[in-house]
Amino acid sequence: MAGFTENALVRKLQDLNSSQQSIQTLSLWLIHHRKHHAAIVKTWFKELLKAKDSKQLTFMYLANDVIQNSKKKGPEYGKEFGEVLVPTFQHMAKTGINAKTKQSLHRILSIWQERGVYDAEKIQEFKEAMDPNDAIPNQGTKRKTDVKEEVKETEKKPKLENKENRERRRSETKVEIDGHIETHVTLSPKTPPGDPPEPEELIKALLELESSASSDEAVRERIASLPPEVSEVQLLSKLADKEAALSLSTVVNSAVELLAEYNLRLSEELEKRRRVAGMLRDFAQAQRDLAKQAEARLEEYNIKLQKIYAVKAEVKSHIDNLPDVSRLPDVTGGLAPLPSAGDLFSI
Repeated sequence: MAGFTENALVRKLQDLNSSQQSIQTLSLWLIHHRKHHAAIVKTWFKELLKAKDSKQLTFMYLANDVIQNSKKKGPEYGKEFGEVLVPTFQHMAKTGINAKTKQSLHRILSIWQERGVYDAEKIQEFKEAMDPNDAIPNQGTKRKTDVKEEVKETEKKPKLENKENRERRRSETKVEIDGHIETHVTLSPKTPPGDPPEPEELIKALLELESSASSDEAVRERIASLPPEVSEVQLLSKLADKEAALSLSTVVNSAVELLAEYNLRLSEELEKRRRVAGMLRDFAQAQRDLAKQAEARLEEYNIKLQKIYAVKAEVKSHIDNLPDVSRLPDVTGGLAPLPSAGDLFSI
């Protein structure tokens, strides 16, 4: 892995996206450089303060992954992040947390509490920093006792084999850190959806795939036209002299260069397609959410429309039942006309 510098970390944080692969890759890098945990968390917090609202949740997913997967190595990250999480939640609250983001943050806190990453009292501090309305009423000397009792009750609960544990095992991947093969776990039951891309951004990403390596017919034809000698060792016995061997060596070297470059392009394409797949997933989820909102709004306004129709019918009925003033008898015929304003002032 590349050496650690704060500038390198800033660049990696700026390139971070909400895909599982992006979060996991940077998490592994941070765990590898855990001896710089203080500088890493400080930089993480500084960059989060500058990040757009839509990316702050991705920073939290990264912190979650690092905190939990670094526990076997030591408690440094858990302690260091614990010092900045309260101001982090306060900042996110000030910049505005929508219902979906708040739900995702509460989910992270629930996972931390269930797995003992932080104690219940600390989790409560995080919740109150995110939303003061989450404060426990009648706090005081009684609160710590209640929290301790809650922790004890949690510890007493048997660790049953449930759906979340099964999902967790399926999300385990083997990775190499410091020369040792270890298990890296994506510690949420499902990869959390990221912020949906703008339609223009998604269209641009899809159009870029049209010129990807797998669509490069010219290169594929060049590879297909390579002589069989470059890939079949048994054909080397047919070489008659040194000149033929040197000629074949030149062809082999060109083939190696061609295939190495094409494989690199294919790897880049694979990464792009994974990224686009994540974008499509997030975009589709956002559209489903918007469709549900539109459906609820349509139902709400249909109800209002029916009420207005009812009022309209009632008004019409009321008008129909009113007497026709033009057909009323003349009741002023026997009375003297009222004086005009001029007549009043002349009196």
